[in-house]
Amino acid sequence: MSRQPGKPEQKPDSLLATLLAISRLGLMLLGIIGIAVHLFSDEGWIEKGFAKLFSSTATLLALPVIILLLYLANRWLTAPRRGEVSKRGDIPLYLMMGLGAFFLFRLLSTGSF
Repeated sequence: MSRQPGKPEQKPDSLLATLLAISRLGLMLLGIIGIAVHLFSDEGWIEKGFAKLFSSTATLLALPVIILLLYLANRWLTAPRRGEVSKRGDIPLYLMMGLGAFFLFRLLSTGSF
């Protein structure tokens, strides 16, 4: 097997690296499932949020500010500067893994999400 010049030889991942990647994926999926359960259940976060949002005019006026803040957060997380490598895009992954750990602890301690 010939090696291409200029390219380093790639080694397969170790068992530990594979297990860590699977655990990160599992925690992230638990976080997504936990959020989905709380968002879409009866009396869930979406229903409560819309009820609170449309309860008064002042909270309805805050909607453009909330949308602007979400837009700016998205730009900050996804737009790297020229010639710069950024790890900011990993923040949502770590947040979701933290939520997954929380939901896993809650599932093991109480038996429900």
